[in-house]
Amino acid sequence: MQRASDPRISAGILALAAIALLIGGAFAGLVFEGAHDVSGAWSAFDPYLLRVVRFTLWQAILSTLLSVMPALFVARALSRHPRFPGRGFILQLFALPLALPAIVAALGILALYGRAGYFAGFLGAVGGYNWPGIYGLSGILVAHVFFNLPLATRLFLEALQTIQADQWRLASQLGMGAAPAFRLIEWPTLRAALPGVAGLVFMLCVTSFTIVLTLGGGPGATTLEVGIYQALRFDFDPARAVALTLLQIALTFVVVLALTRLGASTTGDANLPVAPRRYVSAGRTETALNAALVVLALLFVAGPMAATAMSGIGADLGRLAGEAAVRQATLTSAVLAFLSALLSVVLSLSLTMARRVLALKRRSGPRTLLEHAADTGAGFVLVVPPIVIGAGWFLLLRHVGDVFATAPVMVVTVNAVMAMPFAIRAIRPAYDAASERHERLCALLGIAGWARLRLVDWPSLRRPLATAFAFAMALSLGDLGVIALFGSDSVQTLPYLLLARMGSYRTEDAAGLALLLGLVCLALVLAASWLGSGERA
Repeated sequence: MQRASDPRISAGILALAAIALLIGGAFAGLVFEGAHDVSGAWSAFDPYLLRVVRFTLWQAILSTLLSVMPALFVARALSRHPRFPGRGFILQLFALPLALPAIVAALGILALYGRAGYFAGFLGAVGGYNWPGIYGLSGILVAHVFFNLPLATRLFLEALQTIQADQWRLASQLGMGAAPAFRLIEWPTLRAALPGVAGLVFMLCVTSFTIVLTLGGGPGATTLEVGIYQALRFDFDPARAVALTLLQIALTFVVVLALTRLGASTTGDANLPVAPRRYVSAGRTETALNAALVVLALLFVAGPMAATAMSGIGADLGRLAGEAAVRQATLTSAVLAFLSALLSVVLSLSLTMARRVLALKRRSGPRTLLEHAADTGAGFVLVVPPIVIGAGWFLLLRHVGDVFATAPVMVVTVNAVMAMPFAIRAIRPAYDAASERHERLCALLGIAGWARLRLVDWPSLRRPLATAFAFAMALSLGDLGVIALFGSDSVQTLPYLLLARMGSYRTEDAAGLALLLGLVCLALVLAASWLGSGERA
């Protein structure tokens, strides 16, 4: 193993130790609880547990099909028309669901399709009966498609952008129509990207927590992650929580392993390259069909956002702003999100620096264990969802003291580690490029440590670090997974307070809070997108 002679390697080792402590502590809690009540853990594998597993897989399969299949055609429609008014706006709008907290989107979907939603009268008239609302499987599917259709569309569009211009020029010279062009040029590229995109969407649906919690509507629509939450917070059945958690870890591990084999990205990207290119011209019929597809997708994605804004504006925002609980939750969210983003950036930068130094010292030959860990350590957290880490620490800490008193520490650390894959994607390319330019000169001049970071690396890293910080802060602000377990009357964030207002049927207050939370998160991610695009330019 590489000797930690460089302070950057030492920083990377500390970052890996922090990740190992967080995940290892969660597993320790699960193992200790399972060993303490072996018979209870085994007895938890009952018909209810099997029903939860079936529903988890079933809703993920349906959500994947409903998200990915339309995305194929929407992406092709956008690629066939690289220049039309509003195309850039549509692509930017398709990036916004990545930034929108799940609980805000759920509220927007309820405002549209709920029992008292904007479309309730129309849907009831079409069905010939009073509209019952959208809770249950239908609500989960609509929400998952809202989030994943735009993501899949952008990923397929990115794949289509890789088709070489020579193929299109040849197709144009041969007078190739839309159907042959799709069959011979576009479909082979889409088919190659399809398994990775579908696998990514499936993983996001399997690990979905907030959507199922808010729109599930009862025991018949419960996934493994929601079952863990219910077992700890409502039933206080640690044995069942352990069984559900182990199944969730196994399921997520299998999905991530499959994604790795397929070469898929497990973090997505809000800033995919979408440079326009002139393709084979489309006929009138094809243009009309493509326009209809794009407009339908645009309305489906924009609808919940518009409903959230309209419902929020209709709330008594002045009264909400004057409530002590709202002000305290806002302050708590801001402080915890700031600390989480700061920790995430520090850990990500440490791993990035350590990986680069170890790669330079190795030069050739197989990678050491430490270099491999620095390269993939942050991605390991994708195998263990936040609710699973929270459950493990919840079970461990309940034997030590007051679990709910540790809420700030748990929220900050778990959200920081969960944002690391996104932060590393923003930081690593800039740091590697800066190292390529300055590494030898810094070694000759003896510049190292804090002096090097401040004088040499900082000018190149300033914008990528700001991008990573803004995105990590947005993710932490909108997260409900950990605070749902550890939150209490004394420690509340905006998502936790929003969930509480929804649970007590104070829908107007919930709409106002959703508008506030959504605007802040969108502003942060738009800032991250702007900073990132400025860095690439």
